[in-house]
Amino acid sequence: MNTLMKRDLYVALAFLAALLVLPLFIGHSRYLLSVLMNCAGLSVVAFGVWLTFTIGRINICQAGFALIGGYTTAILLSRYGLSFWLALPLSAVVSAAIGALIGSFILKLRGIYFSMLTISLTEAIRLSFLNGGEFTQGSKGITGLPQPFAGDSPLPMYYLAVVLLALGLLVTWRVHYSRLGRIFRAMRLNEDLAESFGTNVWRYRVTAFAIACALGGVGGSYFAVFTQSVYPQSFTVEHSIYYMLFCFLGGLEFVSGAIVGAFALTILFELLSQFQQYQTLVYGVLMISVILLLPNGLMAVRSARIEGPSGRRTPSRPAPDSARAEATENPTTGSSS
Repeated sequence: MNTLMKRDLYVALAFLAALLVLPLFIGHSRYLLSVLMNCAGLSVVAFGVWLTFTIGRINICQAGFALIGGYTTAILLSRYGLSFWLALPLSAVVSAAIGALIGSFILKLRGIYFSMLTISLTEAIRLSFLNGGEFTQGSKGITGLPQPFAGDSPLPMYYLAVVLLALGLLVTWRVHYSRLGRIFRAMRLNEDLAESFGTNVWRYRVTAFAIACALGGVGGSYFAVFTQSVYPQSFTVEHSIYYMLFCFLGGLEFVSGAIVGAFALTILFELLSQFQQYQTLVYGVLMISVILLLPNGLMAVRSARIEGPSGRRTPSRPAPDSARAEATENPTTGSSS
């Protein structure tokens, strides 16, 4: 386990440990617990955006798949009377299936073209639910959803958020630090080179995107029961941009970067509420300043450069030539599209 991986692990475990014991210090404060629940849920959704970055795609449609997950849970609970514990995994499966279907076409695009298309996709999904008639209740949304726990205490929902955060972290960690993650990183560095060594680039693109969409579906499902409602406006393009910013701020080279970014920006926004009408302006200025001063994210503050064998300070990011070594580890043959 290298230094960066250890740092990633320690930060992730520190966050989970802190979340487990924080209720002992803040009591049953609904406001503070709701802020932490919001941060945990946003982190789960942001994991999907972070995972898409590992294949070299900027995903700005994660809110659309969170909306799919939220509506899937809402419809299963309100129309068919299913338990939330069945609706939650089904929401992830539906989001992943739709993501795989759409991704098999749009993932051929790269760069700004893919990003612009995902923005349009988020809006298309939102409009689909807005014009879904009686099935989705249109602009009225679906309200009055039951929560999976009885009683008035917010702690059960809080610990559910922590468990989902841990599961999302585990899935993303397992993917990133496995052979599959090495293939994703090889594709990010040079897709053509990875394909020339037998990597089925198209299949791995779709796999990464489907996992990302499943994480979005899980987050959307949680927010549906957390707020006991879901509307077409619950997840918009603006939310997709926030999920992307969480990853940028936290750090794209660390799995825990999505958690760090989500908690930092969400809590910062709450702290700036005292500025009232200037809240968004101050928030935007601070966020831009941090991104300009820390282009590699908060997690990379001390690891932006490391000492090389000759004593010179060298970048910690692997050289593009590593794509050849990583691609050769995959024996699968096939074409990208």
